[in-house]
Amino acid sequence: MLASHHSSKMNKKRFTWENTVQFFKDYGWCYAFILVPVILFVLFTVYPLVMAFIYSFQKYSVLGSEWIGLDNYRSLMDSPVFWKAMKNTLIYTVATVPVNILITLFLALMIFPLNNKSQTFFKAAFYLPGVTSGITMSLIWLWIFDPTGAGLLNAVFDFLGLDSVMWLANPDTALFSLILMTYLGAHGAGILLYLAAMGGIPKSLYEAADIDSASWWSKLKNITWPLLKPTTLYLLVMGVIASFQVFEQAYVMTMGGPNLATTTVAYLIYEHAFLSFEFGLAAAESFVLGFIIIIISVIQFKFMSSDIEY
Repeated sequence: MLASHHSSKMNKKRFTWENTVQFFKDYGWCYAFILVPVILFVLFTVYPLVMAFIYSFQKYSVLGSEWIGLDNYRSLMDSPVFWKAMKNTLIYTVATVPVNILITLFLALMIFPLNNKSQTFFKAAFYLPGVTSGITMSLIWLWIFDPTGAGLLNAVFDFLGLDSVMWLANPDTALFSLILMTYLGAHGAGILLYLAAMGGIPKSLYEAADIDSASWWSKLKNITWPLLKPTTLYLLVMGVIASFQVFEQAYVMTMGGPNLATTTVAYLIYEHAFLSFEFGLAAAESFVLGFIIIIISVIQFKFMSSDIEY
């Protein structure tokens, strides 16, 4: 009896081993193909992330780092420059994300009733800035904000008889200038998403509303807007993540000035890492910024997704 039990156990193991071999014969190439991107992900994403976390507890040096525990994080909490950068980042986020979503929704509502050819034209026109390099767009806006007569915006002001403005050289207007850039050019992807979502709304809902003589505003409030909430949530979360990481505009146009008026957390990380070579402090700032983004994203999902019916 013991022999038969042992034999059945061995057969079970053999059966399992044979299945394993057969599995790799059938699907081995699939895993071989995904092995390369997995290795690249580990080398260029996971490994740097882990090392950055370790560096955040060190006073980094090429010749030998010193373990200092939470000193980098304490230094951030006591740094007025860090809190100024955090304030600028929050102002930028609050001023850009909700307004840009409203502008994007308005533009999508204006484009949606048009015929296919007209829709295609406006989609391409609004999406073009989105595929253009951020550095290139910043250089164009640097010319627009030029304080001399060569600057487009001040040329318009001169034509209207208004005084020229030192857009990027004045601490009172520098951050607003970076915000203004997004109002006039960061809507292409959102428009495409909203138009796609509008196209998926059943026409029967609008037909029923027309039978009840519902106004345009009533249809927008009770049909369009509720069914666009998943798209709005996506744009809100992605917009907050992007705005908290704003860097290119501050780097190209103001270098964080004047008087720290446009210094964002992302620019401060760059400054500490690549100008001051304080990699430990920069790593700590990165993880603080990442933690804040995660917390805000979780809050957005918690309070907005609860109202979304799928």
